Amino acid sequence: MERTFLAIKPDGVQRKLVGEIIRRFETKGFTLVALKFMNVSRELAQAHYDVHRERPFFASLIDFITSGPVVAMVWEGDGVIASARKLIGATNPLNSEPGTIRGDFGVNTGRNIIHGSDAPETAKNEIALWFKEEELVNWAPEIKGWLYE
Repeated sequence: MERTFLAIKPDGVQRKLVGEIIRRFETKGFTLVALKFMNVSRELAQAHYDVHRERPFFASLIDFITSGPVVAMVWEGDGVIASARKLIGATNPLNSEPGTIRGDFGVNTGRNIIHGSDAPETAKNEIALWFKEEELVNWAPEIKGWLYE
């Protein structure tokens, strides 16, 4: 089973969208294997956004993700990375389709509610950055037999 990392950003937490976002992934049939409600340290934020270190918006990314609590999660399922990206919507909410998280709730690129891994290698790295191995719960919900052949 594939895994992906998702984080509900401070704007999503402040706007009380945590339950709605989790509901969408549960309804889709994915399995939650890790969850943390946390404040993000500057060190973790810098490591997470390291790929953007040389870009002019790097400092604002760090300031924003550390401005309030986030909900960090790991989800599991067949094709979960690609499906999560579709559920989330385009980075710029103005380009996101209605029915996606960003299309329904996002206001602008700087306040786009949620982060999701974009590829298997990214997911693997982000999961390891945000969670210890022992924090990942391996379990098989009863519904799996109704979802997968």
